[in-house]
Order: sequence, then C-alpha cells, then structure tokens
Amino acid sequence: MGRAIFFLTISITFINANAQGPNSMETDSQAVRNVIETFFEGFHKQDSLLMKSTVVDKIVLQTTAKSPEGKTLFKTSEFEKFMTSIITIPDSIKYEEKLTSFSIQVDRNMANAWVGYEFWLNDKFSHCGINSFQLINFEGDWKIVYLIDTKGKDGCKER
Repeated sequence: MGRAIFFLTISITFINANAQGPNSMETDSQAVRNVIETFFEGFHKQDSLLMKSTVVDKIVLQTTAKSPEGKTLFKTSEFEKFMTSIITIPDSIKYEEKLTSFSIQVDRNMANAWVGYEFWLNDKFSHCGINSFQLINFEGDWKIVYLIDTKGKDGCKER
C-alpha cells in the first residue's frame, strides 16, 4: 500500500510539472513565432549566424511545387547550401519573403507553425505558398528541426 501511494504521488507530481496552462501555451506560441521571425530577419539581412541560431545542426529542409506540366516536384536541400545561396545574393537584387499568416500549434515540447508567405523579387510578385515549420523545445530554447515549403502562383492573391 505504501508503495502504491509513493508511485501515485510521484505520478501526480510529474503530471503537474509537465502540465501546460493556457498562459504557457500562449507564451510558447509567441516564442515559436519569435524564432520564425528571427529566422526571416537573418534571411533578409543575409546573416547566416542569425539564421543558424534558430535551427538544429541537422535541420531537414525540403520544398514541393508543380512543374509547368503539372507534375509534383519534391526536393531535399542541405541547409548549408541554402544559407550560402542566401548570403551570396548580390546587393543589386532585392528580395523579400512577406509572412502573411501564422497558425501555431504546441504540444509539450513540440510545435508546428503553418506560415503563409508571398515572395517578392525586385519589388515584383514572384510566388506564394506555405512554410511548414516543426520545432522542438530544448530546455526552454525553441529550435527549428524541419522546414518544408510549397510554392506556386495558383491560389495567390490577384496581383
């Protein structure tokens, strides 16, 4: 009987320690959004250190789109090559990824962020899509572990 009470007490303590109230979820959602916004701040500033500060070492980076013939394209990229492509964009090229919407879900130490965007190149609309981020909370520090995006012109707002 004493042993059962001991395990019950430990279980309740563990559950209470891991419970998340509404304020915690709101705080986590804002923290997740902050990480994504910091990632894009680094993206726009061509700052590889800032971008790296938001991701894990072995982040998975993928993209999907449709070919002109309507076939599904799917590609996995190395994050280092992606960063190199961003930081070597010449100053003569202006680019901006405008984040248009956020839908963030958090459960314990995992989060998903569905982020709409429009991509502009030299002040002209290029394409739109969704960035889907998966993040993990490592001892209070949210990091992006997976990013997949869609891109295309179908379904974009009229330009």
